[in-house]
Amino acid sequence: MTTTGTEARLERIGTDGKFVIIPMDHGITMGAVKGLKDIESTIDGVTRGGADAVLTQKGVAPRVHENKNGKGYIVHVNGSTTIGPDENDKRMTATVEEALRAGADAVSLHINVGSTYEPKQIEDLAELSRDAARYGLPVLAMAYARGPGIDSTDAESLGHAVRLAEELGADVVKTGYSGDAESFQHVVESTRLPVVIAGGSKGTDRETVEMVRGVMDAGGAGVSMGRSIFQHDDPEAIATAVSGVIHDDLETDDALKRAGLALEA
Repeated sequence: MTTTGTEARLERIGTDGKFVIIPMDHGITMGAVKGLKDIESTIDGVTRGGADAVLTQKGVAPRVHENKNGKGYIVHVNGSTTIGPDENDKRMTATVEEALRAGADAVSLHINVGSTYEPKQIEDLAELSRDAARYGLPVLAMAYARGPGIDSTDAESLGHAVRLAEELGADVVKTGYSGDAESFQHVVESTRLPVVIAGGSKGTDRETVEMVRGVMDAGGAGVSMGRSIFQHDDPEAIATAVSGVIHDDLETDDALKRAGLALEA
């Protein structure tokens, strides 16, 4: 059941039900890659560019608050590494109470639907949703279609993943993009939750913004986009373009122009 506190905190991580979230929890996964060494500057840039919220693991919280320009903060509560035995084996890294002590407005958890680790991650998401509800703390479920024989861009599989998130009590769900607005409409219609997409590996500016335009055309609620933004040569500019599509309903060229990014990029 959504409480007043949940609604209030959702407004801190979004704007009018639309979301530009920049996850930067990749330090635990990939190390101090480009954009994360000086995470303070990156956080300052993306929030100036229009991001509604940033997301990190709990230990980075002291580096977040002074640089997020009054925007929202989400603590991610599970993780794994690219150099470990299996990156899909996400283990819990924080509790709801630890997230609150870190100043979080919401918590997020990654679940790989269809993977060997799905059963445990289902339990983790259900428990997190139950604990967060006690405090009126929103839950962002990062629900991906990943596992043996699964196409991670298949709309049916993505629709299953987002529905699972709703069934387990999440408030917002992030998933992969199916490749076009027409197929992604099925994903959006599979749940009543706001659906946001992951960015994946960095593409061209045009590819990034066109993907965001497709999500919004399909009825999506925005993005939770990491590397495509924080590893950009100008994180503030690409955040401005993405925010322009999501919050101002700009077309691709107009969003790129507003951000000062080359149209041929």
